Amino acid sequence: MIALFILIIHSIETLAYAVRLSGARVRLLASALSLFNIMVMVSRLANMMQQPFTGSLVDAAPADNALAFVENQYRVIIGAASVGTLLGILLLPTFVAIFSRGIIHLAEERGSIPALLKKGLTFDYVRRGIKHIHKPSFTYLKGMGLRDIPVKLFVINILITAIYTIGVLSALYAALLVPDLSSTAAMASGLINGMATILLIIFIDPKISILADDVINKRGSYIDLKKASVMMITSRFLGTILAQVLFIPGAHYVAWFAKLIN
Repeated sequence: MIALFILIIHSIETLAYAVRLSGARVRLLASALSLFNIMVMVSRLANMMQQPFTGSLVDAAPADNALAFVENQYRVIIGAASVGTLLGILLLPTFVAIFSRGIIHLAEERGSIPALLKKGLTFDYVRRGIKHIHKPSFTYLKGMGLRDIPVKLFVINILITAIYTIGVLSALYAALLVPDLSSTAAMASGLINGMATILLIIFIDPKISILADDVINKRGSYIDLKKASVMMITSRFLGTILAQVLFIPGAHYVAWFAKLIN
């Protein structure tokens, strides 16, 4: 159940990239950003809500095998993050089309989210939305190549995603490594995720926003924005894979930090 929750969180965070693509596509970027902020807020809130559930696995761990039990459980959760990100990648073309229509309707409703939901959840609009479902296809990647990837940004996003993915899990695991400082270690998760979010805002979001603005102002092409978005969600997926590697070292780092400040 927890793994399913994590899967949904990472799917939502991955699909958030579709909102900027949709906004540039229909040339309503400001309306798109309001929808983007809602999706990010939902995913961040959901990420905070996961902490009691993942923490319950520590409480349920057998006393004679706690570390191995929790590690195995948390690796499954990290795996769910990878599956959720991959699902978001596969659904990207579908949600670009759906969000494009949603942004237009949001503008028509003068920015009223309740009115948009009331309209969007009717049978007629759900039926129309089904028509926008696209099967994943490599044709969506047409015109993209390895030379289009900004390596520095790609690597930074991998690292940020890995840190964000293991922030809560490494902190809770660290609480088992230093039981005398368990509260200090567990509370470090907020600091880790906060730093990852700040890095995301500083290094990643402005780059994508600039490309979207260039499309709106006819200084850049939509294909360039799509290349950047696909690059970012691909690096997100690789970041969740790297999280498997960094999970235990991250926990030991948190344990060391807890000892340092005490």
